Amino acid sequence: MPVAPVQTQAALAAERLLGPKGAFELVEEDVLGAVMHVMRNRTKSVGALLGESGKFGDREYLVHGDRRITFAEHVALVASLAIELSEHYGIRRGDRIAIAGANTPEWVLTFWASQCLGAVCVGLNSWWVARELDDGIALTRPSLVVADAKRMALLENITLEVPTLSFENDIPRLAAAHVGAQPPHTDVHEDDPAVIVFTSGSTGMPKGVVHSQRNLIAVIDYFSYGEAVAAAVSESSEPVVRAPKRHLLINPLFHISGLHNLAVPRLVTGDTVVTYQGAFDASRVLELIERERITNWGAVPTMASRLLQLTDSERYDLSSLSAFSLGSAPSSAGLLTQLRARFLFARRALVNSYGLTETSTGITLALTDDLERDPTTVGRPIPSVTLEIRDPMGERLPDGDEGEIYVRSPLVMHSYWENPDATADAIAPGRWLRTGDIGVIENGLLRLTTRRSDLIIRGGENVYPVAVEQCLEDHPAVAECCVLGNPHEDLGQEVVAVVVTHPGTTVDEVQLRVFCADRIAYFKIPSRWSVTTDPLPRNATGKLMRKKVVF
Repeated sequence: MPVAPVQTQAALAAERLLGPKGAFELVEEDVLGAVMHVMRNRTKSVGALLGESGKFGDREYLVHGDRRITFAEHVALVASLAIELSEHYGIRRGDRIAIAGANTPEWVLTFWASQCLGAVCVGLNSWWVARELDDGIALTRPSLVVADAKRMALLENITLEVPTLSFENDIPRLAAAHVGAQPPHTDVHEDDPAVIVFTSGSTGMPKGVVHSQRNLIAVIDYFSYGEAVAAAVSESSEPVVRAPKRHLLINPLFHISGLHNLAVPRLVTGDTVVTYQGAFDASRVLELIERERITNWGAVPTMASRLLQLTDSERYDLSSLSAFSLGSAPSSAGLLTQLRARFLFARRALVNSYGLTETSTGITLALTDDLERDPTTVGRPIPSVTLEIRDPMGERLPDGDEGEIYVRSPLVMHSYWENPDATADAIAPGRWLRTGDIGVIENGLLRLTTRRSDLIIRGGENVYPVAVEQCLEDHPAVAECCVLGNPHEDLGQEVVAVVVTHPGTTVDEVQLRVFCADRIAYFKIPSRWSVTTDPLPRNATGKLMRKKVVF
């Protein structure tokens, strides 16, 4: 009997899992005054998941250099730490615990201890200077600050009225104080805050995005659902015992790509999190993938571009890598094509996604087949997500029309911390999130054009920077670029471009203009150029910081 194609098997599995009486059954419920799809069989608190993870026993949960922490060891360490934070530092439900540090097991231990106590984990950006850390602490008013040595030195420059604990000494000591203790449990409401993370922020102080217990559970359930679909497809072809996956953690834990998408759900799926240490270096990353037999890696486009610059990538054994995703910033069709041509793992496992800090995780997913048909797509909405494209008046547009992307889902943030005006601006009636991104839905697939705030209006014509940038990035000499709108006396704005070339290559503005002429409309072609070898400014998650690009 012929075996159904994998896509058909996956669709059938999804229908069964999400349908009536399925393990991830979708139903309609009221969420903060709006009716939306949620998963019926969900846990109601993040902290409750810790004790359940003990069933994975001696499997490795965290690998950090030479340190290897099993699931059983992790539960014991978190239990002791939570007891100490409660008994000696008075941490209670709703209190904030701020964390400032590089990715380490201590970051993860502190996060889970906060959840056991019903406290709110505040992920401070570890790239901030002292003044910015001070602003973040002043905004969230934590009862405790936990930091590594580097950030602790910065904190000495500001006035703190709360206790501080160090990653290097205090957290290990507290986590070893109560051998054999059980994790404490605190009753919380489903819409209580669980985490505060900060927006990338283009100007001024970033806003604190509040993710509730519901938000984080929805993320975890989505990843668990994905594992269930994969398991169902595998069982339908040839029954196998699923080996634990090994996920590479490069993105920072103060961002949803590191914490929500990786460290947290892996506690539930029983998989291993391997942390990469230090500044991104493509050779060192591939060495780690080979040594630790990494199976899953979620990268940003900048990382992927640097992989392509390696001249000796074939010397690394990357055969273990079976899942490779791109996110956090748009990927050009040229980049995807080059990745597939160069790397086997990209041909068989490359996926793309779209999400915001305000949506807790990626809200669309483009599978390998989707990208082969349309390299510009960021995919279809994931379960529980409803997307609409709307005009400037907030009216829904038909498929094929370009407009602002609106999202409704239990994944949408609860609010901006103590900022009701910004919350009201972001969340429209019916709990629809105004993303500020411009896109088009065609045949169920979303395609991004640009951020609304980055839109260039040249002589009455709209120019979307991403479209021009993706064109330029297809030029063999271009490593990265940024397209901006500069004030113009006649046109209102003119299109300008900062182009960074690959090492050892040269290109001038005449060649770039000719290259663009056959690919984009005349009014989109930059009128002024800056060609350089200096890399563009990016934030901790690899996103281009347009406001800091100097033309």
